[in-house]
Amino acid sequence: MLRRLIPDPFLLFLVATILLATFAPARGGFAVAVGWLSILTIVLLFFFHGAKLAREQVVAGLTHWRLHLTILGSTFIFFPIVGVLGSKAWPGLLPRDLWIGMLFLCALPSTVQSAIAFVSMARGNVPAAIASASASQMLGILLTPLLMGLMAGAHGAGGVNLKGMGEIAAQILLPFVTGHLLRPWIGGWVSRHKQLIGITDRSTIIVAVYGAFSAAVLEGLWHKLPPAALGLLVAVNAVLLTIGLSFTWGLGRALGFNRADRIAIQFCGTKKSLLQGVPMAKVLFPGPQTGVILLPIMLFHQMQLMACAFIARRYGGQPEAD
Repeated sequence: MLRRLIPDPFLLFLVATILLATFAPARGGFAVAVGWLSILTIVLLFFFHGAKLAREQVVAGLTHWRLHLTILGSTFIFFPIVGVLGSKAWPGLLPRDLWIGMLFLCALPSTVQSAIAFVSMARGNVPAAIASASASQMLGILLTPLLMGLMAGAHGAGGVNLKGMGEIAAQILLPFVTGHLLRPWIGGWVSRHKQLIGITDRSTIIVAVYGAFSAAVLEGLWHKLPPAALGLLVAVNAVLLTIGLSFTWGLGRALGFNRADRIAIQFCGTKKSLLQGVPMAKVLFPGPQTGVILLPIMLFHQMQLMACAFIARRYGGQPEAD
């Protein structure tokens, strides 16, 4: 029962990190050290992501271009449109920084590991899921900051560090490209040490979340954010996830894709990456508001895992015929 309620035990580490930042926030020189450690882990994260990305996966996926355009369109066009429409229609529903966080969530790329795992569990098109999820992560490095700038402008909010594109390139894009170019020499080592790389991924999120929430707590985060706002945020995330899952499945049927392809569209087109979201937020949103902006993706991450695990088990137990 516990595994069904909490498919990703890493959530417990995130909760513990937020509690630590609440009761023992980083201050002074220690906060500076946490900031530098966060930058170092972000660089390592994207370096290893570049080294893990097999070029053959992306190239092979180009042969099924119609499917991949559908998935990428859901990720980088449909979700941002829904986010902007929601923020325009109900601007007072959430505090400003939470709306910025919702827009940031809508601009994020897909996950890789969990999307592929759910497609496999549901007996969907796994090769297509690998190609699309990998392409989404690669494109997200460029598209997420650009989309976030456009959406924040539409929302009438500032605070997005798009002028610091050099910082984004230095911390995210350059390490990613360097790792990918070095893949022929270090790819084997990376494949043999997946567990070590996984620790790097998770430590990046832990350090970044601790630093972001420490700054937010020192600025009075929990005094400015009432419990009612958190309850509304859960509801808004649930509505967004329901819309995304329904839209991607309906779109796959409308475009005439078979069942295996529709499964790939649904899971890859609706998943949003916490792993890329946390370090990107640290670069895009400098300042204490980062902790609040991260709340939507942290909640959505857990909700999408629970919903997709349930749906994938249902699909896996059904006949494969349409």
